[in-house]
Amino acid sequence: MEKVKEAKKEKITRPIVKVGISIGDINGIGPEVVMKALNDNRLLLDCTPIIYASSKVFSFHKKQMEFDDFNFNSCDSAEKAMDNKVNVINIWEDEITFDLGKATESGGKYAFESLERATQDLASGKIDVLVTAPINKDAMGKSGFKFPGHTEYLADMSGQDEALMLMVADSLRVGLVTSHIPIKDVSSAITLDKVYDKIVAFNSSLKKDFGISRPKIAVLGLNPHAGENGKMGAEENESIHPAIEKAKNEGVLAFGSYPADGFFGSSARANFDGVLSMYHDQGLSAFKALSFDEGVNFTAGLPIVRTSPDHGTAYDIVGKNQASGASMRNAIYVAIDTYRNHVQEKEASANYLEISPRKEFRRD
Repeated sequence: MEKVKEAKKEKITRPIVKVGISIGDINGIGPEVVMKALNDNRLLLDCTPIIYASSKVFSFHKKQMEFDDFNFNSCDSAEKAMDNKVNVINIWEDEITFDLGKATESGGKYAFESLERATQDLASGKIDVLVTAPINKDAMGKSGFKFPGHTEYLADMSGQDEALMLMVADSLRVGLVTSHIPIKDVSSAITLDKVYDKIVAFNSSLKKDFGISRPKIAVLGLNPHAGENGKMGAEENESIHPAIEKAKNEGVLAFGSYPADGFFGSSARANFDGVLSMYHDQGLSAFKALSFDEGVNFTAGLPIVRTSPDHGTAYDIVGKNQASGASMRNAIYVAIDTYRNHVQEKEASANYLEISPRKEFRRD
């Protein structure tokens, strides 16, 4: 009974997380999925949402979709955000021209400005985590954005060469050795050091971000049938297998390599906490087939928490009230859970004997 009371007390007192949300492309489904994700007031029990956009964006999309149930507090900074409400920071006041379903320079400009402002507030501690709505890389490029995607941008902002891109849906976690590069460049990018670094980063993320004490990682091969011992390619023997052995020698529970074609459909997948794939479509095609509209894009290996829905701008359905808010809602919850895992780990690892004041005990 006492444990039940303590559990209830812990649930009530756990921190309300300040979730910053960059709006993404205003001509895509970003505003729609944000509204749908936040339209459940139960979410406000766990977080204070702070959206970096403008009131005009939501007024336009609400009218376009005939979606009148979305209410928010308009403010000009994260410090003025209100608990128990959805907050929209007006980061631009100019008149906005919408061109729904198209990649435009202005759409990229607003998406970039939203991302920059949210990232600045994240770095300064004004928000706890960042959730990014979908961007269009062509539109972002027109606005001066010089990165392949959010993952690379945030790695650069964090002063790191690269981050680990994960896709998450419940117990399915898929990591990528290479992400946004052409398929013709994948083979040369699969080096022993790179595969090893991704295995180690994946292992660290599963422990720190997801609270798994001894994670098991399945590593996929690059070639058909995982190379068939060199008959269908040399990458497995030259890079992937040595990287797995190196990680194993350091205590990481990494196994493989496994042929990618049958792994996701087999029962063996249930034996692992994470799956490391070699390139973008190898991992994401299977992941999205298993969990489309539910999955979350998670950036691991950085000093910050960032998530995103696992879909793009979906220009073909913008303004039709057809997009699902499930992936965005899941992205918010994964960010909240990860942040709380970090807080819990920090508290557990603190040495209270060193910082607690000395006490004197008397026997009467």
